[in-house]
Amino acid sequence: MSYEIVTRPHQDAFIQWASDKPKVVVLSADLTNSCEVGRWRDTYPDRFFSMGMAEQNMMGFASGLAREGFEPWLHTFSVFLYRRPLDQLQMSVAYPALPVRLIGFLPGIMTPGGVTHQAIDDLAILRAVPNMTILEIGDATEAQTMFDVVHNIQGPVYVRALRGEVSRLFPADEGFVFNQARVLSQGDDITLITSGIMTEEALRAVPLLQGKGVGIHHLHVSTIKPFTDPTVMGALASAAKGVVTMENHTIVGGLGSAVAELMAEAGVGTPLRRIGIPDTYAHGASQKYLMAELGLDALSLIRQVENLVGEPLGISADDVVASREVSVHSSAKVEAL
Repeated sequence: MSYEIVTRPHQDAFIQWASDKPKVVVLSADLTNSCEVGRWRDTYPDRFFSMGMAEQNMMGFASGLAREGFEPWLHTFSVFLYRRPLDQLQMSVAYPALPVRLIGFLPGIMTPGGVTHQAIDDLAILRAVPNMTILEIGDATEAQTMFDVVHNIQGPVYVRALRGEVSRLFPADEGFVFNQARVLSQGDDITLITSGIMTEEALRAVPLLQGKGVGIHHLHVSTIKPFTDPTVMGALASAAKGVVTMENHTIVGGLGSAVAELMAEAGVGTPLRRIGIPDTYAHGASQKYLMAELGLDALSLIRQVENLVGEPLGISADDVVASREVSVHSSAKVEAL
């Protein structure tokens, strides 16, 4: 499996998109270049605000700008958009349903920065915030094409974004579509629902599973809230042997929980296996290492599918390694702070 690697897909696409939108402004919390808006600042200096390491103040400032008719796009690491400024986010932004756009980089375990920088519970918390829309980018195409979608949503939007060198999994002309899953493969045995970086990891295992005769109905989900796409419900109901979810987030309150809620409400009695971070904190290590250690990798998916079909499939760790022509989001140093 080999994909095109795109360097900084967010950076240049955002500059081009914002060229005719004078009300779009950017706020940064002392992570300007790390969050790919350094060139944006230089291109539109009058529309850029450096707020320093003061995320609570930044959130309140953004709410004021939104009330005056501007469209603030906040750029920082995911963890700094919801953990420290949660009160300001809830009361000053979400309660009045203001058009503040929260662009969060390094979600989940994509950073070696340890627990202080790993946003492993952001979906659980923000799914519970009224008026909040939540999106998650899965590849370079979605990173380059999500801007109109975000712009047209009423109220606040939180985006789990990708930076640095990013794989292009989807055709460049098949851009981000709101609340509509991408159907990546079809089959009757297992329904597989993935989001974010987990989609690329799952794509390493799916051909191996299909080669053993397992039908995989694979959906890539990029809209986490609302979670009302009928494509998802249809895929859940058609799974003969089980459903598997994969997410770069704790298994509590994220994509797996959203799927479980749908299945319970619809009375779908199929077994569900949630692949994600266990109910634990991660630690400082590379993304690839943590995915293997915490059971978020392609081999973990294969083992879960074996459990659901009730037999070993004879797929080894070496088979998975052989399918890996590129490292996750390239081997370049894109995870560092």
